[in-house]
Amino acid sequence: MYLPQFLVGMFVTSTIVAVWTYAATGSVWTALGWAIFDLVVLQVGYVVFVIRLVSKDATADAEAGSASLSHVAPPQRDGTLL
Repeated sequence: MYLPQFLVGMFVTSTIVAVWTYAATGSVWTALGWAIFDLVVLQVGYVVFVIRLVSKDATADAEAGSASLSHVAPPQRDGTLL
């Protein structure tokens, strides 16, 4: 997921939450509070998602590197110079 796409989705979601909360409570401050809470939850979720992707990629690279070395036969000398 790209950051600009995430930011647009985050602000649209926050706006929907703010409008919905205002319609339900009639309070601008409650709507603003819920919108800020929504922004924080979405941002924390995005950071956790990115950290998981990076750690999964690093783990997969490490496993691929160790697996490829264990299956390679050692070089054999057949008496030629090159």
